[in-house]
Amino acid sequence: MTLHHFHLKGEWQGGRNSEGYIDAGNLQTKISIPPEMDGPGIGTNPDEMLLGAAATCYIISLAAMLERSHIPVADIGITSEGMVDVTEGIFTYEKIIHRPHITLKKETTEKQTRLTNKLIEKAEKTCMISRAIEGNVQIEIAPVVRVEE
Repeated sequence: MTLHHFHLKGEWQGGRNSEGYIDAGNLQTKISIPPEMDGPGIGTNPDEMLLGAAATCYIISLAAMLERSHIPVADIGITSEGMVDVTEGIFTYEKIIHRPHITLKKETTEKQTRLTNKLIEKAEKTCMISRAIEGNVQIEIAPVVRVEE
């Protein structure tokens, strides 16, 4: 077994509506509670970071699977949406919707297009962040796949 270690150093100034700072190597940013949750909205927040972790893990997993399957990809993009429920003052991250948009090159075969659609679903199940939040946050995939003209 190979164990990879990731480290983060954080600072926080004051109470609930203050701000802080995190440093996790390439991720260095101010943090606070978002304005949607009556916070100051300085820097990023846990909700955006969870959405960002889930989206980047998914798109990287998908890109790697498409590459290993020799799918002729022209372009891959993603938009993702996170939904947080607030009931009686309790915040619960309910759902993430990933909307990958994939453009395949002209020479793509029908078989490769079908495989692309299978890999879109499989990538979510292989992503380590998806597996980490499984059972707590619902993940939905709403892809758009097209072939260049």
